Amino acid sequence: MANTQSVSNSFKVELMNGIHALGATVARVGTTKDDFKAALFLASATLDEDTTAYSVTGEASGTNYVAGGVAVTNAGAPALDGSTAHWTPSADFSWINVTLSNAFDAVQIYNSTQSNKSVAVYTFGSQTVTGGNFTLTMPASAGTTGLLRLA
Repeated sequence: MANTQSVSNSFKVELMNGIHALGATVARVGTTKDDFKAALFLASATLDEDTTAYSVTGEASGTNYVAGGVAVTNAGAPALDGSTAHWTPSADFSWINVTLSNAFDAVQIYNSTQSNKSVAVYTFGSQTVTGGNFTLTMPASAGTTGLLRLA
């Protein structure tokens, strides 16, 4: 059997678990999970793959919405299906009895333990909410459906 060029599957999951520090400036002193948050952003905001950290610029605001968003429930560990490492928050993101009258269409997940570093931005259809609940339902945690996937 010939050698095959590839990224190790174990590395993908270990990367999600913070095992590897590829840069000299990374210093992990603890072994506990980091805290993550999910914040909503206006349709007029400009978050994308170049967004490096959470900022209030362009964030949704309104009654019963707290800047910075909601805590992400992180009870599930990253896993591997085939050659795809994946992770999904273990609970939906919910904002209760909110009024967000300016159109919003994105959620940013960021690491509040690590200087608010951005993890990902996810978009959806433009929304407004008046005195109601807004929930983003999390997908199944699997290689083809997980919220965050590294193939």
